[in-house]
Amino acid sequence: MSKRLKFSMAMTIIAAILGTVASALLFWIKDAAAQGTPSQSLSPDVWRWALVSAAAATGISTAAAAHAVARLGSAAIGALAEKPDLFGRLLIFVGLAEGIAIYGLIISVLILNRLT
Repeated sequence: MSKRLKFSMAMTIIAAILGTVASALLFWIKDAAAQGTPSQSLSPDVWRWALVSAAAATGISTAAAAHAVARLGSAAIGALAEKPDLFGRLLIFVGLAEGIAIYGLIISVLILNRLT
């Protein structure tokens, strides 16, 4: 099995597990909202869409950051093989690509903060 196929299978399994957990949480949120939420004025549908949007913000930004780091990391390794003195500059580029995931996490925290 090639490395790409193993990686693709691993990512598919992780996505399936996360999707199952997210689906279970979406089905149970109605019962949790009926028992009492910090903000009684919000309907369970608002809670569901807020959780979906927070999960989408985090998931899509994390997938985009993983793609960017994978592309940039392989190019950085090739550049470091030829010029090792570029390490600091390339590390900055990889850090900027990782920032995409952090921005998505901040957005999802802001979305969830509006619920309470």
